Amino acid sequence: MDKDAWAWSEDAPGVLALPSGRLIRGRGLRRPLDESAPVPAYGLYLLGRRPVAPPWECRWLRWPDFRLPADRGDARAALAEAWRRAADERVEIACAGGRGRTGTALACLAVLDGVPPQTAVDFVRRHYDRHAVETPWQRAYVRRFGGSGEPQVRG
Repeated sequence: MDKDAWAWSEDAPGVLALPSGRLIRGRGLRRPLDESAPVPAYGLYLLGRRPVAPPWECRWLRWPDFRLPADRGDARAALAEAWRRAADERVEIACAGGRGRTGTALACLAVLDGVPPQTAVDFVRRHYDRHAVETPWQRAYVRRFGGSGEPQVRG
């Protein structure tokens, strides 16, 4: 499939370009989706309770506000799936505000994409939102994400 047929626009609001060229949209669900914005093929929603299902394929990950994912193993699997799917699908990651949990998840995707865990938060703050990854424990989660003893997903 031609990448231009499915990819986000790299300069669209909230789109993070990973070093591999994967484009992932981050957003806050409190703000309605612009009617002219392309819809994702897949969404990963990071919320304390199950959201109303959108009209596209999605997965909910229980992740309370200002906290960490309730199930770290499930989070790793969900993030790896989002990263893989972003190679040829429009993927969005979203929480209520689009900064803390979404920024943390995007930083973990950057780690999966080869960004060193120690610089992934800075990468996301520079290329997505300067306020992303809001708490010290979210920053620590990203640093540990690449050091779990499991191989990174790169490639």
